[in-house]
Amino acid sequence: MSPSPALDTPRLYRVSDAMRLLSMSRTVIYEQIRTGRLRSVTQGRTRLIPASAISEYIDLLEQEARAS
Repeated sequence: MSPSPALDTPRLYRVSDAMRLLSMSRTVIYEQIRTGRLRSVTQGRTRLIPASAISEYIDLLEQEARAS
């Protein structure tokens, strides 16, 4: 029996992974988190970004691009 494909895809990303996925610097990622444009959660001392938050952020950027 093979594992479910949903389990193969991460649901939470470290900031370093989000940096790579979004092609943004650490400073920009934390600025987006601070302003509420990019949601995150913490587990202990680790800040994690849900995959859904990354998708929502990309959607937000696309909406802003269409509006301008």
